[in-house]
Amino acid sequence: MARGPAAGRMPLSLLPELLQAMLRGAMRGPRVWWRRSWFYRRLLKGPLADRVIFHPYDALPRRLEDADALLHGKFRFSGESVEVREGSVFDKPAPSKRWAEALHSFAWLPPLSAAGGEAARTLATNLISQWMKRNARYSEPASLAHVLARRLINIFAHGRLVLSNSDMLWRSKVFVSLRDQARLLARIAGEAPEGMPRFEAAAALALSGACLADSPRRLEAGLVLLEAEIARQILPDGGHISRSPEDLLHAYRLTTMVMDALTAVAHEISHELRSAHDRMAPMIRFFRHGDGGLALFNGGRECDSRMIAGLLARDEVRGQPFAYAPHSGYQRIAAGRTLLVMDCGAPPPEVFSTDAHASCVAFELSAGTHRIVVNCGAANDVRRASWDNALRATAAHSTLTLADKSTGAILQPGLARDFLGPRMLGGVTEVETRRVETPQGWMVEASHDGYVAAFGVRHERQVTLGPQGNILVGADRLLPKSRAHSTGLPYVIRFHIHPDVRVSQSQNGDVLLKLPNGDGWRFRAGVPVVIEESVYLGIDTLRRTEQLVLSGTLAGAAVEVAWAFEQIGRE
Repeated sequence: MARGPAAGRMPLSLLPELLQAMLRGAMRGPRVWWRRSWFYRRLLKGPLADRVIFHPYDALPRRLEDADALLHGKFRFSGESVEVREGSVFDKPAPSKRWAEALHSFAWLPPLSAAGGEAARTLATNLISQWMKRNARYSEPASLAHVLARRLINIFAHGRLVLSNSDMLWRSKVFVSLRDQARLLARIAGEAPEGMPRFEAAAALALSGACLADSPRRLEAGLVLLEAEIARQILPDGGHISRSPEDLLHAYRLTTMVMDALTAVAHEISHELRSAHDRMAPMIRFFRHGDGGLALFNGGRECDSRMIAGLLARDEVRGQPFAYAPHSGYQRIAAGRTLLVMDCGAPPPEVFSTDAHASCVAFELSAGTHRIVVNCGAANDVRRASWDNALRATAAHSTLTLADKSTGAILQPGLARDFLGPRMLGGVTEVETRRVETPQGWMVEASHDGYVAAFGVRHERQVTLGPQGNILVGADRLLPKSRAHSTGLPYVIRFHIHPDVRVSQSQNGDVLLKLPNGDGWRFRAGVPVVIEESVYLGIDTLRRTEQLVLSGTLAGAAVEVAWAFEQIGRE
């Protein structure tokens, strides 16, 4: 039985950080009181801008059906909805923290801006007026650093809808509010949670200095903070420290917005900013399947393929993806129309691991524009929060589990999780990877120690993709250090299949996979194959699907299970 961090209990090493977080929590009352005071609000006064110099383009997809729902009084965020028939939405009880943060982030402004028209403009104007009336002074969550940052980004990118041809008195109130918000962000940006929220805060601060001509010093401060976060979060190979392809995409999106704003105001773009931008683009291409979406690793979803294509079109360098991303910990093999992306890294540092998955040596496989083998995805809204632990576990990925244990555990509910978040604890600390070109194609071999501490067993996976991309041969090996401790341990190897693929089993035990375009693939293994149910959450909709399961029992000696995916019926 796994013990300590592997069971999700907080390790003592997190105690200093927990005490600091608890102290910040205990100071919430005095902090809110101080920031609401007359004297603190006086510190936010200063020069006043009278226009937004530049409206940066935000590539995030905007859906007209969301605008239609808003125009009918339905505010849908994070999988939850509040219907407003009378009064202000800002006076309604928030169904969740995430919903409230989205509301105060002005997440409703982008779809209304996309819809355009007088009705959308009137609703957006009324909502901004209602918000300003209720939030003239500091309050939480409306004034939390990451919420404030998202609100400013939405106003700068989509505010033309309400600022153009608006009433002069109302417009002046908006710019007073923008000044106070920008100056507040300059003071508290460092309080944003680690990871992408702090990256957003830094980018928003830089944008506030570029888009509002009231403080060149704020622009410089924002750039300094953004460059510091780039140094912390963007790895030398261009990946994001969270190891999430989706986080990487959004870091690239924000960096592009800041660079556009700097160009618009004739401000020099630093080497640090441009270098990060140039490194991130090839890594985004690294994770793209043939359908244009991203591979599903470490909490990342597919994301909108048009958004990805639009952002990458801005990459002047046109850097091509590496075969191996050593700092991010991923391998990529492409041959013919077939692509394999494999996780060959340990979890990210604990402070960046609140969305991390226990997916070491899991892979995804696609042929042309169709995904074949996938991971299950991530619970990305409140409706599916109960799925989070299961989707982050090893069993939700196309790899091997031993004794029904995940290679990493999520911090258990309780005081520590309330303050530090659902971090990934324990698990893999060492991954060995080897990549070789053979006559049969490119071969990747990777092994990890995720089961060594608990069971004394190392897992090794070898995959070889044929030079034409029509066959993937693999083997999973369990290498016990001691016969006594490993005898009788059950193991399961899972291959989660994309829901668009039709799965059937032949009389000889092989599994036939039919892709939407009619192409066929066959899966065969050295042990019996069982087809079981699975789920797919690569997009907003939960979809039922199937998984191919190989199982057995470790008898103390090393075990090897061979398997293969082979394209059939194609000359």
